[in-house]
Amino acid sequence: MIRLTNLQIPLEAITKQNPDGKTVPVETITAFIAKRLKISLPQIKETTLLKQGIDARRFKGAPLSFVFAVEVRLVDAAVETDVLRRFARDKDITAASSAQDENFAVPQVAANAKATRQRPVVVGFGSAGMFAALALARAGLSPIILERGDDVDKRTQKVQNFWHGGELDENSNVQFGEGGAGTFSDGKLTSRGGGKLAQNIVQTFVKFGAPPEIAISAKPHIGTDKLKTVVKNIRREIIRLGGQVRFNARVTDFIIDNGKTTAVIIGDDEQIFATAVFLAVGHSARDTYERLAQKKVAMEAKAFAVGFRIEHPQELIDRARYGKDAENPLLPPADYMLTYKDSSKRGVYTFCMCPGGQTVAAASEKNGVVTNGMSYFARNSGVANAAILTQVNPADFGANDALSGVRFQREIERRSFNLAGGDYAAPVSSVGDFLQETSGAQNFLVTPTYLPTVKSVDLRQCLPDFVLKPIRHALTFWDKQLAGFAAQDAPIIAPEVRSSSPVRLLRDKDNFCSVNTEGLYPIGEGAGYSGGIVSSAADGIRAAKHYIETLIKNSV
Repeated sequence: MIRLTNLQIPLEAITKQNPDGKTVPVETITAFIAKRLKISLPQIKETTLLKQGIDARRFKGAPLSFVFAVEVRLVDAAVETDVLRRFARDKDITAASSAQDENFAVPQVAANAKATRQRPVVVGFGSAGMFAALALARAGLSPIILERGDDVDKRTQKVQNFWHGGELDENSNVQFGEGGAGTFSDGKLTSRGGGKLAQNIVQTFVKFGAPPEIAISAKPHIGTDKLKTVVKNIRREIIRLGGQVRFNARVTDFIIDNGKTTAVIIGDDEQIFATAVFLAVGHSARDTYERLAQKKVAMEAKAFAVGFRIEHPQELIDRARYGKDAENPLLPPADYMLTYKDSSKRGVYTFCMCPGGQTVAAASEKNGVVTNGMSYFARNSGVANAAILTQVNPADFGANDALSGVRFQREIERRSFNLAGGDYAAPVSSVGDFLQETSGAQNFLVTPTYLPTVKSVDLRQCLPDFVLKPIRHALTFWDKQLAGFAAQDAPIIAPEVRSSSPVRLLRDKDNFCSVNTEGLYPIGEGAGYSGGIVSSAADGIRAAKHYIETLIKNSV
């Protein structure tokens, strides 16, 4: 087998052969493979599509192209050998590897190893907790999962009620509940680390109900609507394997005896004994951070980012990215990822860009306003949104202790809440007002999608100058890269402060255990070790696998 990466096929070539199509014909891909390998078409026996993406960079006038990674089997092994010899110095043409990479397979734990152990407890049922629990259940360890929020159906009802002016449930909202914060997002499944484990995670999502096409997408995403089905199916599988999933089970305390975890407390007084607790509480579990700090569990303040959401008509982003090809039915709604550093080297970047999505109310504490971005699988709202964030470091918010970042976030959220009227309306400004340091805009390029409502304000009243000043420079810089990005009447909705955890729970890099609390395994985004659905799932799997392998090793 031959692996061929970075196979570029111009959009124009595809469209000529299939002018009304919405998918790339297999015949077109195969023809370009033959041309690239300098062989005849009949010499190709089998083609497996690994990845498909779009290159819209247009360097030096290059046409917009699809980019593929494929594995190719030729009819004659001798021809394969000849191709590999001829392209020995071409990094995009290699022999398909049969080497084993990190994956999601877990060994079964023997009965004698389980007999002397209490069932492992997983606190939190977001991405990290869900995949840790699935790994533990597959090993036969019957984990107990404790989720403070509701199951995803009840949770969705409460979120919708809040968005339309109802009461905020502090335990079941955009941040908390089955599926975690990722359930109300764009459902992106990209990961910087990549590799076999990331592929396995994406394939697991497909197995449990995600659209099959995400397995080959270079930028896979599920969307909130599809994710809800997937998380329910994963929950059912964990239960089928012997696990227990409890909703409305908020862990309020941890029993730690001589540096060892012995139990967790649910609510006021229910105690569950546990010598292994996988802590996957998410980046908004401030009450949990506070209780752990009281228990002297090792933690530190960490850097995160603060800013707001910007919205544009999706067609504006499509034109800026795709040019004359913007209306081609083969192309998905366009996205972007932008970065900037000001003269002080403070970084600004776009985050969680949601094509065809909406900006949502993401508060998890009363009397605070927080925004986030979300989209459904079809990405068909007609509005593009993304966070624009400035990096903030512990020195910026006076890190006197591990919870200084939490207090900094909370202060911004409460100030924004009061500034916008005290009814969970979000502060809004136009780009023009923001750049000119004025306020009062009422007419926007698109109607702000945030619910329940927005109120026009001067953003200098809710966000610090060291956050806003670099963003002003970034907007002007990015407008030269994406025409219309800094349109004067584009709405910006504040604040976005929950992009990552402000706290890191310190753990041993080899065994995933807290450095000073035996049996406590901080995992995922809330522990400060991942960012996003796939990296959080991978972190949960790795911690669970290490625990499983240690049990097996110690039982031999």
